[in-house]
Amino acid sequence: MRIDVLGVSFDNLTMDEAVQKALGLMESRNAAYVVTPNPEIVMLCRDSSSLSDAVKNADMVLPDGIGIIKGAKILGTPLKQKLPGIDFAQELFGQMAKREMTVFLLGAKPGVAEEAAKNLLDRFKGLRIIGTNDGYFTDNEAVIDKINALSPDLLLVCLGAPKQELWMHENASKLNVGLMAGLGGSLDVFAGIVERAPEKWQKLGLEWLYRLKEEPSRAKRMKNLPKFGFAVIGQRISGKK
Repeated sequence: MRIDVLGVSFDNLTMDEAVQKALGLMESRNAAYVVTPNPEIVMLCRDSSSLSDAVKNADMVLPDGIGIIKGAKILGTPLKQKLPGIDFAQELFGQMAKREMTVFLLGAKPGVAEEAAKNLLDRFKGLRIIGTNDGYFTDNEAVIDKINALSPDLLLVCLGAPKQELWMHENASKLNVGLMAGLGGSLDVFAGIVERAPEKWQKLGLEWLYRLKEEPSRAKRMKNLPKFGFAVIGQRISGKK
């Protein structure tokens, strides 16, 4: 079952259900892909038909951020749980490690994916990271060939939104992977370059505020947050998507 929030339909899953669904998609080997929209991405979808199509065609759409959860509740169709992309990835890695499954890391600046791989291998014994590539590539076909030669169970696509969503949608038919997941700046976190908000902030649903405090340059990107809130209220009043 999916829950609509401003035209984006989210899977209504717990974290465990999301991980189990992802494992099943990996086994199908159909290059399925996961997106994790936050309010900013939802608003971008309203202005970009290509991004909207990419999100609508995703095999899993997970609610990343407290704003989506609150929006769904205001609309009278609550979602079971907030599913931040980075938390989803870590839970998935834990299950993949038990099965000795394979991962390819794509994205971030040169050297970051390699450092992230080292840290993840130390943390998740049994996980097999079989390839990396930075996100600053110009030869798309060469990167696809590199990935296909390794045939990973999971391809982590960390190119930033909306680039990663568009890339997965456009290239899914060319890729020999089990599952792709678009996870923004998670490689920087896994590499130890960027710190997540303290757990206290996360539990209060204020991770976005902590990130703004640490990176004031994000303020421009967050201009859509109040627009999202007003749009949700408008949808609630009108009953329209």
